Amino acid sequence: MDMKRARSPRAPADGGDEGDKRKAAGARWGGAVRPKMVLVGFLVTLAILAFTFGGRSNPLPSTPSSPSSVPEAGGRHVVAGGETPKKTVIPPKNVSAPATVPSQDKLLGGLLSAAFEESTCQSRYKSSLYRKPSPFPLSPYLVKKLRKYEAYHKKCGPGTQRYRNAVEQLQAGRNADDGPECKYVVWFPCNGLGNRMLTIASTFLYALLSGRVMLVNVPREQEGLFCEPFPATSWVLPGGFPEGNPMKLNVGAPESYVNMLRNGVIRHDTPAASLPAHVYLHVEQTRLRLSDNIFCDDDQKLLGKFGWMILKSDSYFAPALFLTPMYERELARMFPEKEAVFHHLGRYLFHPTNKVWGIVRRYYEAYLARVDEKIGFQIRIFPEKPVKFENMYDQLTRCIREQRLLPELGSPANATGEHDGKVKAVLIASLYSGYYDKIRGLYYENPTKTGEVVAVYQPSHEEKQEYASNEHNQKALAEIYLLSYCDKIAMSAWSTFGYVAYGFAGVKPWILLRPDWDKEVSQVACVRSTSVEPCLHSPPILGCRAKKEVDVARVKPYVRHCEDVGFGLKLFDS
Repeated sequence: MDMKRARSPRAPADGGDEGDKRKAAGARWGGAVRPKMVLVGFLVTLAILAFTFGGRSNPLPSTPSSPSSVPEAGGRHVVAGGETPKKTVIPPKNVSAPATVPSQDKLLGGLLSAAFEESTCQSRYKSSLYRKPSPFPLSPYLVKKLRKYEAYHKKCGPGTQRYRNAVEQLQAGRNADDGPECKYVVWFPCNGLGNRMLTIASTFLYALLSGRVMLVNVPREQEGLFCEPFPATSWVLPGGFPEGNPMKLNVGAPESYVNMLRNGVIRHDTPAASLPAHVYLHVEQTRLRLSDNIFCDDDQKLLGKFGWMILKSDSYFAPALFLTPMYERELARMFPEKEAVFHHLGRYLFHPTNKVWGIVRRYYEAYLARVDEKIGFQIRIFPEKPVKFENMYDQLTRCIREQRLLPELGSPANATGEHDGKVKAVLIASLYSGYYDKIRGLYYENPTKTGEVVAVYQPSHEEKQEYASNEHNQKALAEIYLLSYCDKIAMSAWSTFGYVAYGFAGVKPWILLRPDWDKEVSQVACVRSTSVEPCLHSPPILGCRAKKEVDVARVKPYVRHCEDVGFGLKLFDS
């Protein structure tokens, strides 16, 4: 049953004393009710109805069943916390309002363009219904910058004559002269979906700063995941791109900027007409350092002379752009709150296609729409530092207990069969089913001390990550979005999947720390993040040509070391 719906108040029966009073009132006014009195009565009634039903309507387009009465389909779940977990829960009269207050601003304060047909990508304008409003005000300058970029992309993007001219020049092996009308940065994928989303957002930020059109090379495993983010054009790199061989894109490629500079092919004073037809940037976590000689002013000025840039990365390198002096002022205008960079850019760029959105919407409405609070747990085990299941589960439960993320368990012998009507949902995102089974067992077999009901869900458990599987990536994207609708999130250290989810949500997560390399168990279960920004695992050396090792966190007031990656960097607001 609908746990949040209030009952309509019944009107008194038309008869007895009330009927006599109305007849007498009518007689005093000549047997009829004056129009003014009708209007006043209507307004009073309308106010009462608004007061009675205000805030209790269903925030979503449809009316799903409550978690306590939904059959086990489309995902594993259990409702627990009372003596009879499978029984439909009947709330008391005074049911608290849902913890999540949906946003009705489908354009997100101007972040999104209104120039799309809503039916072609339902998630673009409907995903905000599932989240609280953003905690970060949107800069009007960023909005202006996005609209300007959209017009630029439409003018220079695929299918235009300007794009065809630029490709012909690339095929001819010539770089454009100074000040080409259209410049491009072409993104190539690397590693898993979380890495890809973080690097696309970073590449787009770079495109905004450097005046380039961003084009995305979409491999088969990524097809059909995201809607087009820019109106009346496409961000997909067309087939037949002359430099589209991903096997050539590696740290040793002769076309890479670092290697061309090192080998004397180019110099900082080389004129644009004498440069090669394109430049390659390899911004990968090579030996836990990004390629140097990229985020310095002299290098950025030289890179700006190239009409075509190809970029491959597995890193969230946006923080490195904040360390580039020539971009600092522009970034400060775009992002007055620096920890909102991915939060805003991610919500702008990434909208699941209708197929993926259907998975998200159906699951959310079936299991999560009616609960008072949603808590997400994302568990990722890395092959280079595997953690035994028992140790990881113990660390998770320690975090839950120490941070009071879930209600304490009570004794089955003392259970009364009554509760306060509050329902908490636990959403588990993991390749493995063991964490779901254990947490479900706890709340299935025991009531909570507070009487709250705990519902446990896991949409899927694939057992292993399949980078090249389109179906696997669809499920992964759906779970990223479901996790991002949670009010609280606890996630594995180093996980780009988790970074994306809490970045979308705009909430500071609890991070389950990795054990030291010589240990099997982490002494500290989890710590709260200082920021909603993702972590740059491999920051560049600050100091550029001087090669000085400088602790950036001591120099820049808006940068801190990551809680999970001690040498990593993340943006934050003090």
